[in-house]
Amino acid sequence: MAGAYPTVSQVVLDTTDVRGLAEFYRELLGLEYREGDQPPGAGEADDADWLVLRNPGGVQLAFQEVEALSPSTWPSDEVPQQLHLDCTVADVEELDAQTDRALALGALLLLDVSDDEEEPLRVFADPAGHPFCLFVA
Repeated sequence: MAGAYPTVSQVVLDTTDVRGLAEFYRELLGLEYREGDQPPGAGEADDADWLVLRNPGGVQLAFQEVEALSPSTWPSDEVPQQLHLDCTVADVEELDAQTDRALALGALLLLDVSDDEEEPLRVFADPAGHPFCLFVA
């Protein structure tokens, strides 16, 4: 069909800890597991090697198990980031609140330019080492 284009349905992140990284982003972004991907009950084994978080208004996040992963060394290009997530907030007050949440969930602050008048932002690494940005837009 002329004029038709593929639609991005999800972004897949490699990780050595599928459940751990999925839980980080579930908590950070308020997403929900796809049916059947919820954590197992108490005492049950969690052998998930692929999980999906639904995002009703946007792109889903999926998590794929890999045997080994070298965290990005951004801003150094020794191990490039290759991909990062951009997440927006309404204002600097919300940026500060979401920064506190991200850090409490296990993110590492890599760069803080929250005093930039045009685009206050902070860059973090998630627990697997993938960079992501929170910025005011």
